[in-house]
Amino acid sequence: MPDSLQSLLWHALVVLLVVGATLGLSYILGERHRSPGTSEPYESGIVPTGSSRFPIPVQFYLVAMLFVVFDLEAAFVFAWALVVREAGWLAFWEMTIFIGVLLIALIYVWRVGALDWRDDAPPRRITG
Repeated sequence: MPDSLQSLLWHALVVLLVVGATLGLSYILGERHRSPGTSEPYESGIVPTGSSRFPIPVQFYLVAMLFVVFDLEAAFVFAWALVVREAGWLAFWEMTIFIGVLLIALIYVWRVGALDWRDDAPPRRITG
């Protein structure tokens, strides 16, 4: 058996022994009491009320997609900012156009009401 394979098998054996020992000791030494609140869900200090199954409004998904799009654009702008001096004026004007297109897209999204979460907001129609 090659030496590298043998050391890999020894490492795997040691990992399995450590994991088994940890699980075994926690089972042996762990407390086993059941209080009335043990089986109740609990998050952030608040006992939940109602069902966790509820419809999420479409606006949530729309804002999430817009966030991802504009976040990716911010990553492009950051990468450009790192090399702006070496890239020259052509890259500067390209980025100016890029940011202009982003600004136009944001204004469009804003105007069609995609960022409006009010209940009394007029129905919106996003057309391509």
